[in-house]
Amino acid sequence: MNSRDNRIYDLRGLKCPLPVLKTEKRLRGMPSGALLTVDTSDPLAIIDIPHFCTENGHTLVAREKTESGHRFAIRKG
Repeated sequence: MNSRDNRIYDLRGLKCPLPVLKTEKRLRGMPSGALLTVDTSDPLAIIDIPHFCTENGHTLVAREKTESGHRFAIRKG
């Protein structure tokens, strides 16, 4: 994933369910096909974000472990 992407949404420090709720709200304001990269430190995000994508028709393009948690690249459905 390109860390210089201007659509990185920093949700580090937030606990469940806030990372999913804020990701959902941000995606609502984006056009279909747009890419959103989310950084989170919540350990439950590794379960919650992929589940959210599956349930809401978004595509989890990539996920990776970072120094402070995880990074997810989500393509809006």
